[in-house]
Amino acid sequence: MIATGGNGSLQFSTYLRGTLFGIAAISLWSVWSPITRLAVTSELNAWDLTMLRLALPCLLLLPVIIKRGLGLDRLGWPGLALLIISGGVPYVLLAVTGLRYAPAHHQAALNPGCMPIFVAIIASLWLGETVSRPQRIGLGLILTGALLIVTWQGPAWQPSLAFGHVLFLSASFLWACFTVILRHGKLEPLHAIAVVSLGSWLFMPVYFAINGASLMQAPLAEVIFQGLFQGVIITIVSLILYARALILLGASAGGAFGALVPVLSAVFAIPLLGEWPTPSDWIAIVLISIGVYLASGGPVAFFKART
Repeated sequence: MIATGGNGSLQFSTYLRGTLFGIAAISLWSVWSPITRLAVTSELNAWDLTMLRLALPCLLLLPVIIKRGLGLDRLGWPGLALLIISGGVPYVLLAVTGLRYAPAHHQAALNPGCMPIFVAIIASLWLGETVSRPQRIGLGLILTGALLIVTWQGPAWQPSLAFGHVLFLSASFLWACFTVILRHGKLEPLHAIAVVSLGSWLFMPVYFAINGASLMQAPLAEVIFQGLFQGVIITIVSLILYARALILLGASAGGAFGALVPVLSAVFAIPLLGEWPTPSDWIAIVLISIGVYLASGGPVAFFKART
């Protein structure tokens, strides 16, 4: 619901501010795929980018942990472990590694794009939630778009591309688990990210054992940029912007903004990577974007607001 005031200008001002916050957030999410693909195919590897994304937020969000704890009263130890796994190193590593093998717009379509399908399945089986008719239509469109990307590649198909798709879908499943746990435990997103970032430090010995000191050999400017971009802008700033948009516009607005991520990622990848989606990719991206909007309940809120 849009906040109302004593006159229409205040209402429009609130709507405008909320929209700007939302656009800013999804623009950051959308540019993540091409920028990360550019890094993982040049100077840094997937382990480097994963640790850069999670190590710095742990330090910055430590006051949140000190104030609110680990959320054990809401999650329990099994829930806490699953939260760290589904939202931490395994998730980021799958998503980033997939970008070595498949285009950025495929990542946006198959990872955040397909996440509502996995959320609906997990929430239905675990929490007993029902799926409305518009949501079922949306999930069907998402599935159609995903199948189009996975199967309709023609001469461009190769085993490495299929491997990238598998990694994206695996990451999508993990983030869906993270989303359902977050909802079930009723943790605030910033608190959850703080917990996940802290838990990700448990993987630090594994990182050094596998990756050694390769990060020290990368250009310093690239390390600083990716550390700020991955660990601060994407992990913290975009979340704050998105949360602010939801406060001003209401929860249903999330679906409208989230539906733009596959489209904008494809657009950003053109100048940054020179990756042009094929006609079938564009069709799939549009289907998935419409499906995300429907699955999130956007149209229901839209029509109810006007009846």
